This record gives sequence, C-alpha cells and structure tokens, in this order.
Amino acid sequence: MLASLQLIAILCCALFAGAALYVNAVEHPARMSCGTELAVAQWAPSYRRATWMQAPLALVGFVSAAAAWLAGSGIVWLLGGILLGLVVPVTLIVIMPTNQRLLSSSLDRRSDEARDLLVRWNALHGIRTALSLAALLLFLGAAART
Repeated sequence: MLASLQLIAILCCALFAGAALYVNAVEHPARMSCGTELAVAQWAPSYRRATWMQAPLALVGFVSAAAAWLAGSGIVWLLGGILLGLVVPVTLIVIMPTNQRLLSSSLDRRSDEARDLLVRWNALHGIRTALSLAALLLFLGAAART
C-alpha cells in the first residue's frame, strides 16, 4: 500500500512537472514567436485543456504523498506533497487574475498589454514549474533512500 501511494505521488508529480517545464521552455516560447495576436488565440484553448490535466495531477499527487506520510513514510513525502499541492492556490490566487484578463473578450489581442500579460503569465507559470520540480526531487530522493 505504502509503495503504491509513493508511486502514485511520484508519477503524478513527474507528469505535472514535465508538462509544466515543457510549457515554459517549449510551448510558450513557440506561441510567442507567432506574434501576440496568435499567441493569445492559442493560449486560451491550451490553458483550458491543460487545466483538466494539471489540476487533477496536482491534487492526486498531493493526496497520495500526504497519505504515504500518514502511512509511515518520512516527512519528506509530506513536504513534497505540500510543494506539489501549493500549485493549486498559486494558480487560483496568484495566476488567475492574469488568466482572466487573457481570456477577457475586451482584451485587444494585438496590444502591448496582451504581450505583457503573456510574458507575465509565463513567469508566473514558472512558479508552478519550480514547485513541482522541487517536489519531484524530494520524492525521488526519498524513494532512493528506501
């Protein structure tokens, strides 16, 4: 049971971190290279689709890590779970205002504001990437010690 919880936490975290890193390093720079108007147009459906993948991964990974800790794993599992779980409030509190403005029908998709919002969004998304990568390193380190 414990090994299964740890495996689920690692898998969810690795998938989340990999997707988040890909977005920051590959997808977002590629969309920005197409010009602001197209980048905003592409960002919206990408954001909506990613939400349905990343939110469950973060939540299931957090719950699995916390359950592993409760079942007797070390504190590192709880700390990693908290780091991974933090991506949810960071998204809702820190990133959501930028997301909502990017999704706004009143946004001029060719404007400097739109470009600035996309640049800001990528930097803010980097927080999610960093949190999930840190959690993954904790999980992998803890798993290697067992």
